[in-house]
Amino acid sequence: MNNVTKMKIGKPVSEVFQAFVDPVKIGNFWFTSSSERWEQGKTITLTYDEYDARGDIRIMEIKENQKIVFQWGADGEGHEVTITLAESGISESIVEVTEEGFNENEQDWIRQFVDNKEGWVYMLTCLKGYLEYGVQLRASLIK
Repeated sequence: MNNVTKMKIGKPVSEVFQAFVDPVKIGNFWFTSSSERWEQGKTITLTYDEYDARGDIRIMEIKENQKIVFQWGADGEGHEVTITLAESGISESIVEVTEEGFNENEQDWIRQFVDNKEGWVYMLTCLKGYLEYGVQLRASLIK
């Protein structure tokens, strides 16, 4: 079972791509920090200072300005996330996030699925605010 979330961002795909892979830029819309530039084969440590959280992702595939695939979760048992970028007119991009690995046999899978969707919509909204308007919305979601 997978979860798909899409949003239009009023910037070229090259700018959107750099926002994800550049450890300085990612702190403006998603995590507080990224240990290093995202490149295929690397394990990246992401931190969320506001939530006292830290986790690793494994970058499985990167196609510049097109796609980022990573896995997060425990020891290869986690979910796989694919972020695809597509041009949409002049200086516009469609960002699509697909997360796979939900187990519909787990008791609370519906809650996990809904929470996941909420998280991706929020992250993409923060990305849009940062790239289009220069504002930081990250770390303001309260659960």
